[in-house]
Formats: sequence, structure tokens, C-alpha cells
Amino acid sequence: MKYYLIAGEASGDLHGSNLMRELKLADPEAQFRYFGGDLMQNEGGTLVKHYREMAFMGIVNVVLNLKTIGRNMKFCQKDLLEFQPDVVILIDYPGFNLRMAEFAKRHNQRVFYYISPKVWAWKEYRVKKIKAFVDELFTILPFETEYFKKHGIDVNYVGNPLMDSVAAFQKKALSKAEFLNKNNLDERPVVALLSGSRKQEIKNTLPIMKKAAACYPEFQFVVAGVSTVDKKTYDKILRGFPIPVIYNQTYDLLSNSHSALVASGTATLETALFGVPQTVLYRVEGGRVVQFIMKNFFLKVKWASLPNLILNKEALKEFIQVDLTFKNVRDELHRLLYEQDYRDKITADYNRLNEILGEPGTSKRAAKKMTELLKT
Repeated sequence: MKYYLIAGEASGDLHGSNLMRELKLADPEAQFRYFGGDLMQNEGGTLVKHYREMAFMGIVNVVLNLKTIGRNMKFCQKDLLEFQPDVVILIDYPGFNLRMAEFAKRHNQRVFYYISPKVWAWKEYRVKKIKAFVDELFTILPFETEYFKKHGIDVNYVGNPLMDSVAAFQKKALSKAEFLNKNNLDERPVVALLSGSRKQEIKNTLPIMKKAAACYPEFQFVVAGVSTVDKKTYDKILRGFPIPVIYNQTYDLLSNSHSALVASGTATLETALFGVPQTVLYRVEGGRVVQFIMKNFFLKVKWASLPNLILNKEALKEFIQVDLTFKNVRDELHRLLYEQDYRDKITADYNRLNEILGEPGTSKRAAKKMTELLKT
């Protein structure tokens, strides 16, 4: 069968690549064409647009790039009509993908949505579009089943694909000595700085991470670099303080970290799955004005991080928008580094999180279900 996948950011590339690997096993004649990244390209098929040309974050950044976004949409529409896939598989990235769902449905192409939009958090009106234009919805968070049921949508809950990614990594992980030696790190405990996968996220979080790190020279802080972000972005922010940036080794870094400061997003759940105590940071343009608008008119959830949402409690401290200050981050970091009871509490919550998420095998379950549905 012919599969057309659309992923618009790094996490989508990761989950898309794992899904493609399992689809090839479930359907030996699978043909792939996709918007994605290097990981998906490694699985074969044809990469028609890299996600680095599509990852625009924040209201201002999106507005400034409306022409580029429009061109990408027109290009994708034309490509879908030429390829004529048996199914269009959309991976998160709702601003773009819901428009593609409408287009594909209008042209009688079957639409599967893998990793549903987080409409339970904000922009709930998108539920109507999902109901109208998506044939099958595949969800990865346990509480989503009940949420969508209330809106008259039956979902296919397949578990969380990060469980697969972490399990696969752990089979080939470097030892701590190998990791330290490979990256010229010393024996001090490592603190991971996961400042985001997009340029604007990094600009909004890494400066405060750097400032807090300077207070604790007895630890070595390491930035998880993203290869799709220009190295100059990191160099400019970190100038004057020697924090190493290592690229494409996020899981190795987490596997050997004592604690972490993490930009809100998929990385918070990855960090939790590695059992690393963390604090969650996030900020977008607009300060208090944006915070007021989001809190009062858009956001439907109490927390920003996935571990807190899944556990339905504040297991991790979150500093969002105006709360993201140097003092708050420094004081919370001190607790992560030195208060064992505090760390033990977070670890206990992580254990509960693993119980809720269940066993690895998400990509395999999703691929099996998709191929079964396509045969009917």
C-alpha cells in the first residue's frame, strides 16, 4: 500500500520513523512518501519536505512566515493528488495537518491521525475538524480516550511511542564511562539542559538555564543540542560560560544525568522515562499579556508538562511565562541537586507514570491496527 506521512517537527520525525519501521513489517509492499526528517529518511521512501523548513513556533514567528507556510500547504496538496496514497497519516502538528486532513478528505483520500492534536489543552474547537475529516484517530495518552468519547469520537489507544524509543535505546546505550570519554566530560555529576528543539524555544529558555548553572560549579551542565538549529544560536547564548553542547545524543545525556532543566514538551516525558528529576520551563513572546490570554481564553488544563497531565498532579515544578525567573529556577534547581527526599518523591511519581503508560510496543500496535483497517 501507499502511505503518505506528514510530520512537521523533530518529535514527529522520531515517531514517524518508528511507525514506518513497523509498517514495513506489517506490509512488506509498503511505499512511503512524506514530510519529515532524517530519521524517517533512514527508513526509506521519499522525503519531499524536511521539517526544518516548517517548524515555526510562537504567534509572531508564525505571522512572519505565513507565506512560507502557505507555500508548504500548496506544495503538499499538489503532491497528495499526484501520489494518490491509500492513506494519509498525520503526525501531531495540527495547525498544518488539520488543513491537510480536510483537503485529503475532500479528495476521497483516507485519513489516519497518529498522535492526536492536544485539543484537550487548547483550541478545543479543533475537535469538530477531527470528527469531520479524520477517519481513524490513534492516541498515545491514556486520558485522551475518555476525552474524545465525550465528543462522540472513538479512538484507537495504542500506548505511548516514547516507551518504544527509550526501550530501543537502552539496548545499545553507552556506559557512563564511554559517554563521558566520548564527549570530553569530567567526573562531576551531569545536569542536562534540554532547552527545546526550535530556535525560539532555545532563545526563551537557555539564557536562564545558563545563569542558574553558573551557581553550581560542582556540577557539570550539558546542553542537548539540536542539529537542525544553527550552532551560532547556542554559541551566542552561552558566550562567557563554558557549557558544552552535544548534538544528537539526548538519550545518552539523559541516561547519565543526575538532574535536568527541560523546556516543556515531549522532552519532559522522555526525561521522566529515564528517571531523571527535572524542572519544567517555558516561555513564548508576550509575557503577562500572553499569559493572561492563554489562561483565561485558551488553556483548558492545569499543567503544561506531560508527566503532570498524565499523573493528574503537580509531580514536577513548572515555571511558565512570567514565573520563569532566574530566582525561581535557581532555587528549584538547588532542591533537585541536594534534597534527596525531594528527588525520591519525584522518582516515586515516575514509577506510577510507568505503570499508567504500560508496556512498550506502541509503534507495532499502531502499525498492526492501521494495516488491518486499510484491508477493510
